[in-house]
Amino acid sequence: MLETLGIHFPSLAIFLVNFLLLLALLYLFAYKPILRLMDQRADRIRESLEAADRAREEAASSQQAIQEQITEARREGQRIMDQTREAADRFRTEEMDKARQEAEAFVERARADIQRERDSALEEVRASFGDLAITAAERVIRRSLDRQAHEELITQVLEEGESLRRG
Repeated sequence: MLETLGIHFPSLAIFLVNFLLLLALLYLFAYKPILRLMDQRADRIRESLEAADRAREEAASSQQAIQEQITEARREGQRIMDQTREAADRFRTEEMDKARQEAEAFVERARADIQRERDSALEEVRASFGDLAITAAERVIRRSLDRQAHEELITQVLEEGESLRRG
């Protein structure tokens, strides 16, 4: 009955053996190498993806490190600016204090010079006044007075006059 359908068992067995042989040869010589190549390619792709992930992570960490360095550099720059500002303020304060001290010393020297000049002028006026008083007294009395006694008297009068003026 199978023969009526055109199926012949010995031919079918030979076709089947040929098919199995062909399948075995293809499996050994084509399928295994193709699978091996595909596995190798998949491994290379996986390694490439892992390398890309590592590179991305390294880039992210590098970017973060660079950002931290930039932040640190900004902080350092700000700190240097603050120190410079403080140094400038200190310098300005020191220079102002120095100028103030020099001005005060100048004023003090000027006061001392003025006081010395005043004292000198007063001494000169006293001496001149004493001489004038003695000369006037000599001319009035027309006789010579005891010069030292009169000078002591004039000095005493001048000191009393000055103490009255102060007091």
